[in-house]
Amino acid sequence: MLSINGDQEEFWGKSEMGGRWLTFEDQLDHLFSPVLDLLLDRAALTRGMRVVDIGCGTGASALTVAQQIGPEGHVLGVDISEQFLERARRRADQANLNNVKFRYADAQVAALSTGDCDALISRFGVMFFSDPVAAFANMARALKPGGQITFAAWGALSENPWFKTPHLAAVKQLGQPPKVDRNAPGPLAFHDRDRVSDLMSRAGLADIKVKAIPLTLAAPSSAKEAATLCTRVGPAARVIAHFEGEQGDVDAIINAVADEFEAYRTPEGVRVPAVINLLQARAS
Repeated sequence: MLSINGDQEEFWGKSEMGGRWLTFEDQLDHLFSPVLDLLLDRAALTRGMRVVDIGCGTGASALTVAQQIGPEGHVLGVDISEQFLERARRRADQANLNNVKFRYADAQVAALSTGDCDALISRFGVMFFSDPVAAFANMARALKPGGQITFAAWGALSENPWFKTPHLAAVKQLGQPPKVDRNAPGPLAFHDRDRVSDLMSRAGLADIKVKAIPLTLAAPSSAKEAATLCTRVGPAARVIAHFEGEQGDVDAIINAVADEFEAYRTPEGVRVPAVINLLQARAS
């Protein structure tokens, strides 16, 4: 596979941290279900469409799209993690979906299609490219003229307690890790809406819209379960790994986060407020 994002390939495909997304797959799919609902509502996909899902992970978004567009349509799920794709293929087989395929590829450089796709979608799969302009331009080549991109990315750290609360708890417990460029590849790389709009414009896209959409994440039922999940994946997990935190540190961080998350407990479970940046544009 041609790839120039080898560090991301290593992280998501081979590291313990990437593997945790398989361990917590069901909880993460549930957590992000409101994001997927938002994404597909705005993408306005219809039966018979040809769709590419960028950074498809273990397949939740691609499988939902495959059901939505029907057997006359087709979905190609693309990801840089083979372990995620193996799981996605098993899920498609179990669901008897024959209109979805998965491909191991780096979407920044791979030839994804021959310009015959109607839409590109992504739920949190586009924030990790070393050259976002090149990636947007390359992905757009898969689209028919006028074909639509609809991507969901995280807003700023300050707008998303799912990231901010565990990060602050981990820093308080273990210390501040080395500072990194806030725009560097990572989950929060597209927090700056003006910057993302400029990147898409430089990639040659048209009708660009980048909107901040508030919603609530469907976290596990208890504050302790929610705290455990967001501490095992995401920024807090990276702080713990950097300082080689011990189990006592992890427990202290989880307890601190759980105390904060009690404010988000509802009769339906923990509902954590979030801001999602919705990116939309068309191929010119």
